[in-house]
Amino acid sequence: GELEERKVTLKSPPGPSPTIEIFSRGGTEDMGIQFPGNFNPFGQQPPKERELTIRQAREQIRNEEANRMMDMEKVVHEAKERAQSNGIVFIDEIDKVAGGSSQGHGPDISREGVQRDLLPIVEGSTVQTKQGPVRTDHILFIAAGAFHDSKPSDLIPELQGRFPIRVELASLTRDDLVQILTEPQNSLVRQYAELLKTEGITLEFKQDGVQAVADIAAAVNERMADIGARRLHTVMEKLLEDLSFDAPDMGQATIVVDRNMVEKRLGDLVEDQDLSQYIL
Repeated sequence: GELEERKVTLKSPPGPSPTIEIFSRGGTEDMGIQFPGNFNPFGQQPPKERELTIRQAREQIRNEEANRMMDMEKVVHEAKERAQSNGIVFIDEIDKVAGGSSQGHGPDISREGVQRDLLPIVEGSTVQTKQGPVRTDHILFIAAGAFHDSKPSDLIPELQGRFPIRVELASLTRDDLVQILTEPQNSLVRQYAELLKTEGITLEFKQDGVQAVADIAAAVNERMADIGARRLHTVMEKLLEDLSFDAPDMGQATIVVDRNMVEKRLGDLVEDQDLSQYIL
């Protein structure tokens, strides 16, 4: 280990031949143009020389050897088999392609077209991918939507029949919102605390302060459109708006967020329904 930090020159293996892809079989969403560095139209890229420590060079050589040992054809084959046998496809916002109350005008024809395009994929067919054809017969399809302005029965009958199990979810309660604010690894409370820490501000959330934020979000959701946990972002941003603006000039400080602070900042705004529907 005495030579770990000594510098050596390592030649990286030549890169793949440059490729130019304009339109792939999957459609325009897969369109791409790739020009590797030092574009060489006559073959592979020349090896690059890099100066590394022996510790870093050992790691790079290990990775290169591991890549050489892999059979990518087997990897792709195994990936396709797993996708076909155990794959799950989640289709969000399925209510946006349902007819609903606007049936007869607007974009309903294109909505029905989207449903008919989805139908064979959900029913079971062969889909072309970059890695080759994939069968969807045994893939689990899950669809979700709010269905505020439409209902599942507004979907075309053939598509309804492909989703036989229906589950209705209840609105988030105050306790649910408290959990969302505090329990996730990257919860909103931690995000704002870390954000203000970069300006030298220590933000401490008391339990009653978190509960007050959840109370306001739940109350606004009940009175106006129920947008679930997204309401927490708006409430938190409004609560800490002035602090975020003034933080660079405050220096080192500790701010405690409790129920009194939340009610002082947002109490009047919540009570004024005409104003809260625009602000919160």
